[in-house]
Amino acid sequence: MIRIITRAEASPLRENLLRIAAVIAALVASALIMILIGYNPLDIYEKILTGSLGTLYRFKNTINKAIPLAALSLGTAIAFKMKFWNIGQEGQFYLGAFGASLIAFAFPNMPAPLLLSFMFITAFLFAGLWALIPALLKARFSTSETLVTLMLNYVAAKWIGFLQYGPWRDPAGSGFPKIAPFSKNAILPEVLGVHIGWIIVLILAVLLYLLLKKTKLGYEIDVLGESEATARYAGMRVLRIMIVAIMISGGLCGAAGMMQASAIERSLSDQLSGGLGFTAVITTWLARLSPPGIIIVSFLFSMLIQGGTFLQSSLQIPASISQVLQGIIIFFVLGSEFFIRYRLVWTKTERSKTDGRAGSDSTAIAGGKK
Repeated sequence: MIRIITRAEASPLRENLLRIAAVIAALVASALIMILIGYNPLDIYEKILTGSLGTLYRFKNTINKAIPLAALSLGTAIAFKMKFWNIGQEGQFYLGAFGASLIAFAFPNMPAPLLLSFMFITAFLFAGLWALIPALLKARFSTSETLVTLMLNYVAAKWIGFLQYGPWRDPAGSGFPKIAPFSKNAILPEVLGVHIGWIIVLILAVLLYLLLKKTKLGYEIDVLGESEATARYAGMRVLRIMIVAIMISGGLCGAAGMMQASAIERSLSDQLSGGLGFTAVITTWLARLSPPGIIIVSFLFSMLIQGGTFLQSSLQIPASISQVLQGIIIFFVLGSEFFIRYRLVWTKTERSKTDGRAGSDSTAIAGGKK
């Protein structure tokens, strides 16, 4: 019989070595799968690296993908820290982009610094309020935030689609259903060849780290995540903490939408996110809710995304190969988390012990008769 027993707390070094071993095992398992379907794994891995980092242009594209992914992951982390399972990153992303677009279209001639600031604030508020809906439903009716946030993703995406095909459709689009581009003042400037969003994300990561580690609110979020009963017993205002934390969580996801709409799409579109909201759940979990870890993991996953695109264009290999690789890495790393916390012990069942004793007794009786 196999029993699962909790391990003694492992050292950080041992935990990190186990996670690194899990990633290596994932790469080996992925290589075996690639061989089975007829691809050379070394060639695939080499093309992923060169496709994401091989030239300055590809490196910039990787950074451009990492920026919204990191911002979405930071927003996810603060909700997960509170054990509020926010799976609504896609919807909050789109609501943030929608709020930013409202300001961009309403005040196209406003000075760029002022316009971009208003766009960021509006995106943060719109997405934060959108995330607040499932939080209030959970507080009032004990609904599942996982289901409500997931369903709201489709509501937000359909709303953007309605605008794109209806009231906001560009008359100058030659019949193509698209929304008019932003004015030049509504586009984020570039720093070192990449839009300024990379600086914004680094600042947000530092601020979130300080919030979670150095402030009273961060401590309250941590306690609430461990036990709501303990938080109430300690006199914490649970509803207020939840509202503030979820507003920040959704707001950061909305900031990602604002940056993507302003700097990359330079307009609003129902294809804006490309599924990054769901990928953010994975990167947040793999980074163990750590803001510095989120920056690193988001960049590595962006390499896989960009490398997968390069595979498809250069070798005619489906980009889904990189998605297979992502899935296997997730499977192995999450498996390593189990073995970090628990161990398997083989034990004999009572039945086998009884059978053993019965066998011994039978032998003894047979020997006595003889």
